[in-house]
Amino acid sequence: MVAKADINFQKDLFDAATNMRGSVAPADYKHYVLPLIFLRYLSNRYDMRKDEIDNLVKDPKSDWYASDEETKQIIKEDPDMYMSENVYVVSEESRWSYILKNAKQPNIKEILDNAMKRLEEENPDLEGMLPRIFQGSNLPAENVSGLIEIFSRDIFSVNDERSVDVLGRVYEYFISEFASTEGQRGGEFYTPYSVVSLLVRMLEPIKGTVFDPACGSGGMFIQSEEYSPRRHGLSFYGQENVTTTARLGKMNVLLHGLNADMRLGNSLLDDKFPDLKADYVIANPPFNQDGWGAERISSDDPRLIGPVTNSNANYMWMQHFFHHLNDTGSAGYVMANGAMTTNQRGEKPVREWFVDNGYIDCIVALPEKLFLSTGIPCCLFFLSKNRDGKGEYQERKNEILFIDARQKGSLVSRKQKALSEEEIEEIANVYHNFKLDRKKVEDVAGFCKVASINEVKENDYKLTPGIYVGTEEVEDDGIPFEEKMEELRTKLLKQFEESIRLQEKIKKDLEEIT
Repeated sequence: MVAKADINFQKDLFDAATNMRGSVAPADYKHYVLPLIFLRYLSNRYDMRKDEIDNLVKDPKSDWYASDEETKQIIKEDPDMYMSENVYVVSEESRWSYILKNAKQPNIKEILDNAMKRLEEENPDLEGMLPRIFQGSNLPAENVSGLIEIFSRDIFSVNDERSVDVLGRVYEYFISEFASTEGQRGGEFYTPYSVVSLLVRMLEPIKGTVFDPACGSGGMFIQSEEYSPRRHGLSFYGQENVTTTARLGKMNVLLHGLNADMRLGNSLLDDKFPDLKADYVIANPPFNQDGWGAERISSDDPRLIGPVTNSNANYMWMQHFFHHLNDTGSAGYVMANGAMTTNQRGEKPVREWFVDNGYIDCIVALPEKLFLSTGIPCCLFFLSKNRDGKGEYQERKNEILFIDARQKGSLVSRKQKALSEEEIEEIANVYHNFKLDRKKVEDVAGFCKVASINEVKENDYKLTPGIYVGTEEVEDDGIPFEEKMEELRTKLLKQFEESIRLQEKIKKDLEEIT
C-alpha cells in the first residue's frame, strides 16, 4: 500500500513555505508556491517515465529494444513516448534538477520564469497555466531559493515512489490552507472538504459525466474520482470565471491524474458547454450574486424554465444546472438558505416549477460556519430527472426528502466547523435509502422526513427542512418542572454571587497595582 503524506508533515511544510513569503500579499503568495509544486510534479513524472524508457530500450524482450546507442537516444527523446503515457515533456531547463542546481543563482527568478515558458512551449495543453511572474515580483531571490529547497526534500525525490502521490496531496493541502488564511476570499476558490464529501457521497458518481460550472480549484472532480470504484470511469467538465482560479484548478486535477476539460468564462453569460448533458452536476456557485447581467440573457435561452432576476443569480444557476442534466441525471449543489423560501417574482416561479414537476429530490439544511466565505448557514439542493421509477431507483416523484443537519458538525478552528465522517455517512445513507428503498426511511423528528408534494404546496412551496421535520423529541427525565426551575434558580443566584465576588477582587487587585 502506498503511503500518504501525513497531516503534521503537510502542516510543517506549509509553515516553512509561508515563512518565505516576505512582503508578498498573502492572497498573491499562492500564485508563486502552487506552480512550484506543479513544476516539481511534472518534472518527477517526466524523470520516472524517462527511466522506464531507458529500461525498455535495454531490454531484449521489449518491443522498444535497440542495440545501438543512436536509436536508443532517438527513442528516449521521442515526445510520443511520454505523451502516450499522459506524461508532459519537460526540457532540460524546466527540470527540477536544473532548477535546484541553480537555486542559489541571483537570477533564479528569471530561470523559473523561463522554465514555465519552456513547459508551455513544449506542451500546448498547458498554455496559460504557468504564469511568468517571478522576475517581476518583489519576492526576494533568497526566498525563492528557500522555497525550492523546501520542495527538494527527500519525500519529493523522484527516487521515492511516493513522491507523485505526495505532491498531489500537498498541493491540495496548500490550497485549503491558503483559502483558510484568506478568509472570505478563500471561499471563492475552495469548498471545504466535508461539504464536497457530503455532496459526492449523496450523489454517488460512479461512471459517466460530471459537470461543475463553478469549478474553482477542482475539488468536486478530485473527490468524485476518489469515490468512484472505477479508475477513470468518470469524465469531467468544468467552467471557471476567474483566470487565476482556473489555473489553480487545472494544476490540481492534473496533479491528481485527472484530465478534466476546464474552460475559462462566465457560466451564466457565456456557457462554454452549451450542448453538454451530464450524468451529474455538482457545484458550489457564488451565493446571492446581484447585478450579474440578467439583461443579457435572451428570452429564448434554452436553459430558461422560468424568469430570471438581476437582483439574485441563485435561480439562474439552478436553471443552468438543470439544463445540463441528461434524461437520468442528478444535480447536487450548495445554495444560500434564502433560496428555499424566496418570494421574489424572478425566483419563486422557478422553485414552484421544480416542485410541481417533481424534480426536487432532497433538501439538506447545513449547520452554520461550514464555509470560509460566509458564516451564515447554507443548504444543499438535489435535483433529479431519475425519479419516475423506471431506472435503478424507485419512484418518488411525488415526494421530497428533507434533512435538517443544522445540529451536526463541530468546530475545527475558532471560526469554522466540519462534518465528521459518521455524520456524512448518516446523512448520505438516508438519501440512498430514499432513492433505493423508501421503506427503510423512517421519519425522525428534528432530523429527516419524507414530505408529499401536496404538503410542500400547502406550505407555499417553502423548502426549509425545519418546517417538515419539526423539532427533536427530548426524552423526559421524570423530574417535575417546579423542581427543575428551583434548581436552575439556585444555580443562577450562586453564579451572580460569584460574579460579584470576582468583580470586587479585580477592583482590589487593580487598586494595588496603581
